[in-house]
Amino acid sequence: MNTALQGLTRPLPKLLPGLMLSAAVAGLSIWLGTLPWMQAHGISALTLAIVIGIAIGNTAYGTLAPRAAAGVGFSKATLLRAGIILYGLRLTLQDIGQVGVSGVVIDALVLSSTFALAWWLGTRVLGLDRNSALLIGAGSSICGAAAVMATEPVVKGRAEQVAVAVATVVVFGTLAMFLYPLLYQWGVSAGWMPLDETAFGVFTGSTVHEVAQVVAAGRAVSAPAADAAVITKMVRVMMLAPFLVGLSMLLARGGNAAKGERSTITIPWFAFGFIAMVAFNSLQLLPTQVVALLVELDTVLLAMAMAALGLTTHVSALRQAGAKPMLLALLLFIWLLGGGMVINLAVRAVL
Repeated sequence: MNTALQGLTRPLPKLLPGLMLSAAVAGLSIWLGTLPWMQAHGISALTLAIVIGIAIGNTAYGTLAPRAAAGVGFSKATLLRAGIILYGLRLTLQDIGQVGVSGVVIDALVLSSTFALAWWLGTRVLGLDRNSALLIGAGSSICGAAAVMATEPVVKGRAEQVAVAVATVVVFGTLAMFLYPLLYQWGVSAGWMPLDETAFGVFTGSTVHEVAQVVAAGRAVSAPAADAAVITKMVRVMMLAPFLVGLSMLLARGGNAAKGERSTITIPWFAFGFIAMVAFNSLQLLPTQVVALLVELDTVLLAMAMAALGLTTHVSALRQAGAKPMLLALLLFIWLLGGGMVINLAVRAVL
């Protein structure tokens, strides 16, 4: 029986304390995320949820764990999958048309090259365990914390590995949010910037980690840059589902080939739910107000999952991870900045 079905069979009274705790942290995070300072600095509710969760998890949660563990586990697994599925309501197939063929190709090349580089650098050069390298790679190459959380069931990562990967997204995504507008202004004033505002928006959307960070960076350049950045980022997010399916197949083939066994694939069914939700949303059958309400619900579910992750993450485990995860994330950030620019320019020259 899979994790989601196991969660659904647990009695509600057993789940309620942990669900209430996760919901309380999520509610606080969502409220803090609406504050102007937080929005101006691209700090999302998901980031706040894991930070607050870690703070509580390493202080008061010890006394609450016996009663709350079941509900927290349900939030971290089942609600996460539901949140990823509902995330599809933020996207439509029409988004692809808005960025054109070049935008889709740029996103695909940035995603695949960044993830491959993370896998190779992390495991072969830096000596990180495979799961940590893959989770950091997913966060850097697709859509930040949401991608890390969605990849965890496929690679079967531990809570501390996920938390470290999310931390790298926070650090370097925030750095990108401030650096990209400065880079554009400096390039324009120095006369070497090869991209106009819209093209720079595509570059931003194809290389910056979190959606909130992309919005903040794009707005700091101009409205056209922000529009192009968000659309490009949404197309990049849409690639999450095929990425998860492909990764599952790749891990099954690699792991079982080494053992001389037949390949068995861990199918991330929620990824197909995500695709179905995108397709359904593209039909525009639901009223705008209903879609907005469901998107808000999705934010709550994902924030509860992040809060639960934080509650079960121990600082000692984060310290044991050392500097290598941050070094890997730094190298990926440099690639996204330099290699991402090369990919953008090359694809535009060809298409």
